Amino acid sequence: MNITFNKGDGLVPAVIQDSTTMQVLMVGYMNEEAYRKTLSEGRVTFFSRSRQRLWTKGETSGNFLTVVEMLADCDQDALLVRVVPAGPVCHLGTYSCFGNRETQGFLYSLEKIISERISENASGSYTNKLYRKGINKIAQKVGEEAVELVIEAKDDSIDLFKNEAADLLYHLLVLLRAKSVNMKDIEEVLAARHNSK
Repeated sequence: MNITFNKGDGLVPAVIQDSTTMQVLMVGYMNEEAYRKTLSEGRVTFFSRSRQRLWTKGETSGNFLTVVEMLADCDQDALLVRVVPAGPVCHLGTYSCFGNRETQGFLYSLEKIISERISENASGSYTNKLYRKGINKIAQKVGEEAVELVIEAKDDSIDLFKNEAADLLYHLLVLLRAKSVNMKDIEEVLAARHNSK
């Protein structure tokens, strides 16, 4: 990636995005030195315009931003940095400088939580216990939840319907994990179908 630093007095804007939920967390600026340090250390470092020095996000709070991916825009003068945040990003204590965590994209966070519970063999975790019972039991639960959703769809309680839909989605995520498939794989199938029309 060849970033053009000379257009903005040696600085380029860096949009920081949660790599799981895709929520925008903050915007900062990098000079070439901050950019190279970010690349080499795998943690986001900015050039602080107010302090006139390099500043690694989290150096005082411990809420580092671990880099997953860095992309340049079409003009090579702005960056999109996808990260795993270690805690609240904003100095006000919120998840994002643009407000608290949004529910949009939460399914990806839930997918990650499910995977962690299984990988860590978490005792007392319903997710882990269900997973350990095997594919047949997981598939049976998906079927049960689908039937319960259909039943609630025919009734008048929208709250019960939403809860059954949530149960179905949760159990489907466990089934996807058991089959070594993730939501991104399913999105790709849906996108390919859409694009083929």
